[in-house]
Amino acid sequence: MDYVKLVEVMRRLSIEAGAKIMEIYQADDFDVKVKSDDSPVTAADEAADALISAGLRAAFPDVMLVTEEQSATHETSGDTFLIVDPLDGTKEFIHRRGDFTVNIALVEGGVPTRGVVYAPAKGRMFYTDADGQSVEETGDLALDKVGPLTRMSVSQADNAALMVVASKSHRDQATDDYINKYAVKDMKSAGSSLKFCLVATGEADLYPRLGRTMEWDTAAGHAVLSGAGGSVVRFDDLTPLRYGKEAYANPFFIAYAPAVDLKDS
Repeated sequence: MDYVKLVEVMRRLSIEAGAKIMEIYQADDFDVKVKSDDSPVTAADEAADALISAGLRAAFPDVMLVTEEQSATHETSGDTFLIVDPLDGTKEFIHRRGDFTVNIALVEGGVPTRGVVYAPAKGRMFYTDADGQSVEETGDLALDKVGPLTRMSVSQADNAALMVVASKSHRDQATDDYINKYAVKDMKSAGSSLKFCLVATGEADLYPRLGRTMEWDTAAGHAVLSGAGGSVVRFDDLTPLRYGKEAYANPFFIAYAPAVDLKDS
């Protein structure tokens, strides 16, 4: 894989998709449909997906592509592929809360190695560079010019005073019970894959997810966190979370800075 080309393409497509999403977000009204799994989908999901998938297929025609909005791609199998969630946090989008993201990632040998997470309503862009190091880009986020880059690194967590981030839309008692095993200084809530990025920037130490997710929800955030020195493990046995699983479904997991003393489930 040409990582220089990949990063350029992923960055550009995420910005273009973000602009399309914001067009619809700022409209007076937009239609919301319900998919077969009862999850919502909007015109923004579909427009962003069409743009990103066409761009990736043109740039990398020989690489398998998995995308949330194209169910036929869910029938494929392999351990090396591009994977897309064109609008993660659709509920946040519908309620106009801003915590939604564009997610594009490359998985190699079952491991997310490169990815971009772009939150267009917040103007925050996180991605791995060609070497796999995670950066946050600030400035205008222009298509034709890369702005200032800040190298991302996870926190040196203080286990006596941890910062925990949890889901805005999916908190439950089991999650709270697990969090209560730690000495927590403060809690943040965030939607979508931004939770991975908060751990990657050192704004949080720990993100446990005891709920249903799919690989397209997590791959880009996982890549960004890995590129900042963090890890994502299964909740049940604390082994690394792998990709290319049956139906692209994830088990419960924990994303964290390595200094965190993980508790058993």
